[in-house]
Formats: sequence, structure tokens, C-alpha cells
Amino acid sequence: MDARLNYMSQPNAGKAMKYFLSGAKALQDSALPSATQELVALRVSQINGCAGCIDMHTKEAAAAGETALRLHLVAAWREATVFTDAERAALELAEEGTRVADAAPGVSDEVWARAAEHYDEGQLTALVVHISFMNMVNRMNIITRQPAGDYEPGQLH
Repeated sequence: MDARLNYMSQPNAGKAMKYFLSGAKALQDSALPSATQELVALRVSQINGCAGCIDMHTKEAAAAGETALRLHLVAAWREATVFTDAERAALELAEEGTRVADAAPGVSDEVWARAAEHYDEGQLTALVVHISFMNMVNRMNIITRQPAGDYEPGQLH
């Protein structure tokens, strides 16, 4: 399968993508734990069906030391015993923040309160921006049918 577009080959889109990627780098450097960031990125991508991002974030997480067991259980995190309470709160926020059309009126107060028990305001901000960023990238990749399977860890991080 070939991608419909190469964003980086278009001057204006390539310029915008560089800004997007620098924003992603700023999130990576935030106080939100990197393991949580990868788990959230993977879960959002699973929900949206973004093969390219699932490929990328599975490989990045594994390269950073994440276990295969935890990666395999992200899709069923509610029943899995391998995630911390903080990770569970982040995954729950990611799901409600991704499924906004399905979960009107959006993120519930209960889900927000659980996340706020584990993350300070800076981390919550990073988490919200990260969830939103992943949803945007997922949609761009899905619309343009970006292929999956060839990602190498560190390629975009």
C-alpha cells in the first residue's frame, strides 16, 4: 500500500508538520512519564484504527523497555493487572477524550477527577495535549492511508 500524500514534500504542509513535530517533542520532554505517553498514544491509535501510529508507538515503547505483556494488554487495560492506578486513569481519560462523539458530553467529571488524583496540573495539561495531538495525527494518517510495518524506533522521536 502506498500513502496518498507525502506531507513533507509539500512546502506549506511540510512547514506545518515541522511545527507539529516540534510540539510533540515538547510533550516528550514534559513531566508526564514517557511510559504513560506511549501507552496513551497506543490506546488512542488502537481506538482510531491508525496502523502507522500503532506500529510506531508499539516499537518506541518496546525500545524504551516496555514489556510485551503490557503492550499486548493495552487494548484490555481495564481487566489487566499490569497497569498502575495512574496509568489506568490516563488510559481512561484517553478513551473518553478520543470517543467524544460516542461519549457525549465528553470527558466525565469522574474520569477527570481520577486523572487529577495522579497527575498535577502540568502533567494533566501535557496529557490533554498529547491525547489531542494523537487524535489529530491518527486522522491525518488514516485519511492519507499511511502504511504501517516499516517504522524503526527513533525514526520520528
